[in-house]
Amino acid sequence: MTMEPGPDPEDAALEGALRPTTLGEFVGQERVKSQLGLVLEAAGRRGRPADHVLLSGPPGLGKTTLAGIIAAEMGAPLRMTAGPALQHAGDLAAVLSSLQPGEVLFVDEIHRTARAAEELLYVAMEDFRVDVVVGKGPGATAIPLEIEPFTLVGATTRAGLLPSPLRDRFGFTAHLDFYDSGDLEVIISRSADLLGVPVDSAGVAEIAGRCRGTPRIANRLLRRVRDWAQVHGDGVVTRGSAREALALYEVDTLGLDRLDQSVLDVLVHRFAGGPVGLSTLAVAVGEEPETIETVSEPFLVRTGMILRTPRGRVATALAWQHLGAAPPDDDPDQQALDLS
Repeated sequence: MTMEPGPDPEDAALEGALRPTTLGEFVGQERVKSQLGLVLEAAGRRGRPADHVLLSGPPGLGKTTLAGIIAAEMGAPLRMTAGPALQHAGDLAAVLSSLQPGEVLFVDEIHRTARAAEELLYVAMEDFRVDVVVGKGPGATAIPLEIEPFTLVGATTRAGLLPSPLRDRFGFTAHLDFYDSGDLEVIISRSADLLGVPVDSAGVAEIAGRCRGTPRIANRLLRRVRDWAQVHGDGVVTRGSAREALALYEVDTLGLDRLDQSVLDVLVHRFAGGPVGLSTLAVAVGEEPETIETVSEPFLVRTGMILRTPRGRVATALAWQHLGAAPPDDDPDQQALDLS
């Protein structure tokens, strides 16, 4: 089971229902919550919109949820769009010119915003103004148009792709980290209560240990285990039902899914542990390089299964061991250090 398929309408609706709406309800990310809470409270006391906020980190850690919380804490409307939808300056100008005073504009995957729209965004973020160009060629004229003060919340999984002029205009930048098992158990228990799913602590712990430190995946796995328990069991999510269900959906004991296992299998068995380039690896598993890099790699690197080197990806001894294969005589970890 690949963890990032196309959005399912029912799953999207359920994810929305499970999202916390206040900082107090948001579990985990304590450092980010403390910093963000201070930013929002100070803005509220001044009676002004909060500084622009940039949220970075792997998918599923709560960036969209935090954007909604920022709007709720400020008592402001939330406008949502995405970087790929902003391909022309006019697209962004239309959005900015229609904002209400103090409104929160959330731009997901902001690093994918087109350059022309980015340049318009610089002025809007600093001066709350957009320059509308009238005419073409030498006779073109830029007409400044004042817009209402607003708070931009940008979310990105690739912070390194943001140009410095854009990144520097955010007053607060936060990086979301993967969650520990304790926080994930709290999140799963809360979601089970909201969904009306009976669970025991062992079942919760089993799911928490296989969800890659990611709340979105935790909630998704909870729903799949619930389905299995209702069809094949007594409806209660236990350790046994969780193990059976997750085996059916090809999620192993470490939380590796079909895509992760395919990456490791190809890297170990087809390329003898590497090094192998990202594009070659992606072709071998039948996925886009960006999918490998943003969905699978962060977890595999974090768990010590693969290393990134200048010459490509290298499987570590732990990856060979996980697949039940004997590593080559030369230690792949040492090879990777030699290549770096």
